[in-house]
Amino acid sequence: MSDQREAYQPPNSGSGRSYAGPSAASGTMHYLCAECGVKVGINKGEPIRCKECGHRILYKQRTKRMVQFEAR
Repeated sequence: MSDQREAYQPPNSGSGRSYAGPSAASGTMHYLCAECGVKVGINKGEPIRCKECGHRILYKQRTKRMVQFEAR
């Protein structure tokens, strides 16, 4: 095994990239409704419910960043 591993580097907040995460200014997260497929923006403390059909199952959008895992 390799004893030299890279330390975790948190992403820079000033990179200018957007990846379906919370926006810094408004704090809105975007989800997809399981029933009607509409993109729903929800703020912190808001009820988890589609604004179009009222359905309560929302899917978090997949990140645009590349995610890679190293297998042993």
